[in-house]
Amino acid sequence: MRCPFCGQDDTQVKDSRPTEDNAAIRRRRFCGNCGARFTTFERVQLRELTVMKTDGGKEPFERDKLVRSMKIALRKRPVDDERLEQVVNSLVRQLESLGEPEITTSKVGELVMETLRTLDHVAYVRYASVYRDFRSPADFNEFVDTLKKETA
Repeated sequence: MRCPFCGQDDTQVKDSRPTEDNAAIRRRRFCGNCGARFTTFERVQLRELTVMKTDGGKEPFERDKLVRSMKIALRKRPVDDERLEQVVNSLVRQLESLGEPEITTSKVGELVMETLRTLDHVAYVRYASVYRDFRSPADFNEFVDTLKKETA
């Protein structure tokens, strides 16, 4: 593993342990060249996923991008990082188990919305406002009214 501070190719693992949900291995590393310490995570990846964008472009699936978008929706909401990590792990497993090497952005968005809907309604509305491209307050009202009917 390359040191993120000095670029040295050879670093040493000082400690390894599973994460709390046993979905990854957390490794504490040490760089003999600059003395820096850093943490890496090792996760199972069932297959390489490619995301097909709406404009026809393709890019590799990035787990971190998924985490960032969900963190934005969940900002100042009562969902801790550990719960978010479990949810993201579940989403990634769902995407990998679809059996398709290429997935559309709409499929990813729909799975995120389904997940946020059960996790936190405010985050669900926030994410939907961007994903569904709300243009006016009426769009919000219609969406929230539908949500109210479904949860009543």
